[in-house]
Amino acid sequence: MKLNINKSRSLWWSISSAFILISLISMAISWQNPQIRAPLRPGLDFIGGTRLQLERDCTQLGNCDQPINITTVREVAQAQGLGDSSIQIVGDNGISIRTKDLDVDQRTNLQTALSEKIGIFDPQQNQIDTVGPTLGAELFRSGIIALIVSFIGIIIYLTFRFQLDYALFAIVALLHDVLITAGLFSIFGLLLNLEVDSLFIVALLTIIGFSVNDTVVIYDRIRETIKVNPQQPIVEVVDDAVNQTLGRSINTTLTTLLSVIAIFVFGGETLRYFALALIIGFAIGSYSSIFVASTLLTWWRERTEKYPILVSAEAIDTSTNSQDG
Repeated sequence: MKLNINKSRSLWWSISSAFILISLISMAISWQNPQIRAPLRPGLDFIGGTRLQLERDCTQLGNCDQPINITTVREVAQAQGLGDSSIQIVGDNGISIRTKDLDVDQRTNLQTALSEKIGIFDPQQNQIDTVGPTLGAELFRSGIIALIVSFIGIIIYLTFRFQLDYALFAIVALLHDVLITAGLFSIFGLLLNLEVDSLFIVALLTIIGFSVNDTVVIYDRIRETIKVNPQQPIVEVVDDAVNQTLGRSINTTLTTLLSVIAIFVFGGETLRYFALALIIGFAIGSYSSIFVASTLLTWWRERTEKYPILVSAEAIDTSTNSQDG
């Protein structure tokens, strides 16, 4: 069965546009949220400060009989001069507090005050992380620079290997992948309080590499076909190239996703959301390589190189019905 992707390219573009619009709206809402003030909810890596993750010791008699009251936790934090802290209930018996940089005495006083109000904590389960604001800002800046450099490098490489229009539409597809992945994590940040950290930047760079590799395979087949049959309509060239590489694209994506899903399920808390970003990004990247980058190249070449312009099936049906009438 041959897949004619260009006949429905307006559908593919509509789907992508809808996801991008949702992503932009979510990031705008996140930016206006007074507790976030950023397109995505930033983790400790980027803003600096101290994060305490405390777990009650349920081996103590009666220590876990009552659920943790987040209002009580906020009152304790307020009494300690930490009223602007971000506080979450983790599971049934844990709390996560992200606040300004605290010294040892401040952390001890906070833990003692919380223990008196909500129960004794298990020292074996407690986690305390501290990142200075300067280091957090440097990590964020380095991550953004890495993304920009990767885009510039891809444009240069594809321009020399193919042509400038190939490179530009590959970048459009990559921006599509990054924006939708970031948009979904923005939604997770609003609904689930999910934070992004330096691993999220690593995930975006990995997604870019995976997606551009998929796009290059299709573009390479398009270029070879054009060299052999320069008079063949660009729509047929692109559809043939996609169909010839479709099996390879699907197999590569599925086998990669199986590995990443295993990391998501068994990799522990630290790697879980890194793996989730890869799962989303790889799936979207495979979609964009086939349905976005290829169809945009077709549309452009039809208008710049005088190929026959594709007429949609709906337009043909309308024209036929008009003639019959």
